[in-house]
Amino acid sequence: MNLRSPLRLLAALSLAGASFFVQAAPDVTVAYQTSADPAKVAQADGAYEQATGANIKWRKFDNGADIIAAIASGDVQIAYLGSSPLTAAITRNVPVETFLIATQLGGSEALVARDGSGINSPQDLVGKKVAVPFVSTGHYSLLAALKHWNIDPSKVTILNLAPPAIVAAWKRGNIDATYVWDPALGTAKENGKVLITSGELGKLGAPTFDAWIVRKDFAAKHPEVVKAFAKVTLDAYADYNKDPKAWLANQGNIDKVVKLSGAKAADIPLLLQGNVYPLAADQAVLLGAPTSKALADTAAFLKEQKKVDAVLPDYAPAVNATFVN
Repeated sequence: MNLRSPLRLLAALSLAGASFFVQAAPDVTVAYQTSADPAKVAQADGAYEQATGANIKWRKFDNGADIIAAIASGDVQIAYLGSSPLTAAITRNVPVETFLIATQLGGSEALVARDGSGINSPQDLVGKKVAVPFVSTGHYSLLAALKHWNIDPSKVTILNLAPPAIVAAWKRGNIDATYVWDPALGTAKENGKVLITSGELGKLGAPTFDAWIVRKDFAAKHPEVVKAFAKVTLDAYADYNKDPKAWLANQGNIDKVVKLSGAKAADIPLLLQGNVYPLAADQAVLLGAPTSKALADTAAFLKEQKKVDAVLPDYAPAVNATFVN
């Protein structure tokens, strides 16, 4: 009996069976913004693609509202956005969950008044034009600041402009102040005065943060991709946090952050040092009651400002620490 043919057949069937179980690399569209953070280096280096094994398409957005529309439609699976638009999305039942706290905001977002605008104190904002992207962390912070100063928002002309439009309006002299982030923030600071930062507002009871979120259906189907994505981000934060001065002294790091954020190289140290980048041990705590409470508090404020219709009874289902543990 000739056993060679059956053996060859068995080998062929084995190979076919093995190839059947090999999954194709998943396609994922990731929304990012121009904020300056240490993980921009990993993004520039292709570390996310290498670690996840996914075919990643990076899409730059100027504000969280546009990101939410894209992720709600299914065009985006993973996204970086601020706590205010995130809260609005969860409240409106967009199927997402927060899997990593990217940044606890400090000086990287601020309210800046133009030199010569006549704004020398918060009360001078009355009757002035202030630009901010609506339903952003800047918008939330602006309203929180006005509330802290006992200023009626209706007495301030608040304009809904995306960061690029803010830069253009600022250069034309069409606005008196803006609450925004870089690179628009850097432009405003060139001939403006900071009235308050998000870090200062946080100490007054209105903290804001940026987060990485994922569509629940994608996370359920590709948990290994989300976990690897989180690890790359946390490794980048650990690299920065172990010696910020040495990290900032590396011109290569600065150049990569500048490339993806649009911020000026000279501003990068101040922007990074003004924020907190939570490490893995911190994430395990933050991605629980602290974030759920922050989302609920933000939702209550947004409802008070008529930016959302209702507040959910519980925001915990939209927070998932699984991918960082």
